[in-house]
Amino acid sequence: MILIVDDDSAIRSSLSFMLKRAKYEVKAVSGPKEAIEAVRSTTPQLILMDMNFSLSTNGQEGLTLLKQVKLFCPQTPVILMTAWGSIPLAVQGMQAGAFDFITKPWNNAALMQRIETALELTAGGQEADEPLTDNDGFDRSHIIGRSKALMDVLATVKRVARTNASILVTGESGTGKELIAEAVHRNSPRRGKPFVKVNLGGVSQTLFESEMFGHKKGAFTDAVSDRKGRFELADKGTIFLDEIGELDLSCQVKLLRVLQEQTFEPLGDSQPRKVDVRVVCATNADLEQMVREHTFREDLFYRINLITVHLPALRERREDIPLLARHFIEKRCQTDGFAPVRLTDDALDYLSSLPYPGNIRELKNFVERTLLVCGKEVLTADDFKQQYHPTSAPQTVSLQGMTLEEMERQTILQALEKHGNNLSQVAQALGISRAALYRRLEKYGISTND
Repeated sequence: MILIVDDDSAIRSSLSFMLKRAKYEVKAVSGPKEAIEAVRSTTPQLILMDMNFSLSTNGQEGLTLLKQVKLFCPQTPVILMTAWGSIPLAVQGMQAGAFDFITKPWNNAALMQRIETALELTAGGQEADEPLTDNDGFDRSHIIGRSKALMDVLATVKRVARTNASILVTGESGTGKELIAEAVHRNSPRRGKPFVKVNLGGVSQTLFESEMFGHKKGAFTDAVSDRKGRFELADKGTIFLDEIGELDLSCQVKLLRVLQEQTFEPLGDSQPRKVDVRVVCATNADLEQMVREHTFREDLFYRINLITVHLPALRERREDIPLLARHFIEKRCQTDGFAPVRLTDDALDYLSSLPYPGNIRELKNFVERTLLVCGKEVLTADDFKQQYHPTSAPQTVSLQGMTLEEMERQTILQALEKHGNNLSQVAQALGISRAALYRRLEKYGISTND
């Protein structure tokens, strides 16, 4: 049963008709008192709840009712209904345990999709957390490892991949966030449709709309022909937004609108276009901290992280290092036509003992470099020790009392000095794209010619 709580009889009737037509059992009530009576006697599958029930419009009635409902039905997903002006309140509601929020007036198709997602995820969360095996039909191509930390991640991916829920993949640089996004797509009903990757760290503010939404011929000086944007290319499939923490505030507003309404307008075209995409985002930034610092929109944050998947650092899954090392050696030998190369036990022990601040990306580069330089069919610990060049400790620069921006600037300066101003190496060492590095150099007024 789906419970509707709204003091507007027209809204109750409209939602009831839509849900009954979709074969759901529905109960509609007009206020908090009736809602509490309803959840005392039965546990709804889902609750659609307004945030105001009197002349007051501050939303506190809805927040109070949400907390009360959660006491009776802690596992029941609640979708809040709010007007545009009440979005900050809806965000508070999500912090208090709501599953999602919709704005009035709503799009019926989009609302039904969110309702179905909420019901699917709730049903999935009640399943036993059975261990993931290679024979269960789950496609984990290119994801190497058997550690508990990794298996927990894949178990979550397995449950949520079949839904349309937006997913935020977090983790340090080099942990394999893109591979998780690909696994979500390959194991979803959209697997036969496009998987479009966008590195937002490399998209400038001026080109954002053209890149993401496309443009019509003549929309600006260099627009010599029509061009489809990334969202249109991803229609019916999945769009992967990497480095979403790099997006500036003005672009965040434009992205939020597409995620809320599933519509966009190409530059130079006033006709809105509908798009059906599943959104997977990734970041190595602390978005919650950015929200507190007002550099990342709170409503966008809660829109993209319906499900959060956190990838552990390589140092937290050391038992996977031998598997990864052998995999990288095997793939490089196949690519370059080498005879098979074996790693000795002491080599694997040595590799498993290193810190890897660059995570899997650093391990891959280290293993392949040693293979190519040594040119041997058996690699020992001594071979790897000769090629291991850890990042040197910074020159006694005290970070105490520095702001985050000052620490970031100092880190970039140290990396430039270490790598002789080679921007490709600096970007790789910092775990960011060259485009993102250029933006930081400009931001901090750093010239590589000095």
